[in-house]
Amino acid sequence: MTVTSILPEGRTKYAVVIDGERVFTLYRGELSRYRIREGEELSEEAFAEIMQTLLPKRAKLRCMNLLKSRSYTRRQLTEKLRAGKYPEAVIEEALAYVESYGYVDDAAYARSYVEDQIEKKGLRRIEEELLRKGVDRALIEEAVSLVQEKDGAQDEASLIRALLEKKRFNAAEADLSERRRIQAFLFRKGFSAEGIRRAMDGGCYDDI
Repeated sequence: MTVTSILPEGRTKYAVVIDGERVFTLYRGELSRYRIREGEELSEEAFAEIMQTLLPKRAKLRCMNLLKSRSYTRRQLTEKLRAGKYPEAVIEEALAYVESYGYVDDAAYARSYVEDQIEKKGLRRIEEELLRKGVDRALIEEAVSLVQEKDGAQDEASLIRALLEKKRFNAAEADLSERRRIQAFLFRKGFSAEGIRRAMDGGCYDDI
């Protein structure tokens, strides 16, 4: 295999292109260690060590360092590693490693997220946010079911009441512009159309 080109990425990293295809990114010292030079052959032994030892170890450490500060979903970690220009095979190996120790568990992540957010947002908003984080819809539905089974169903009416009180919204006195603004606000929070309609009608909030 021939090193077609070595392209600088930032101050210390270089993308190595082999046989016309970008393969991996290394530091300057590693280029010297593996004797990687443009126009020259890269040995099978050096290529194997880079792909099977050097980069997987680095990717695993990257995952572990990220997970020290907070939890991540599988997709979020994948995106972080892709941003670091790791090869897909190396990314999969690193993810399998952290998953094997339970450091990444989308089902547990979903349950924790639902528990933390269910008293703040509507279920639709929570689901949308978890989907954007890469959690499978089935895992989200399971998490919502488990949390509500344990702690009771979300009291949407009470949550909306608290938000409207905080906004000092008075359904009887609000003009069309104010009603539309509050309606959009509640919709962004993920509350159901029925819950929002009742809020706008003042059906549940006689004292607001």
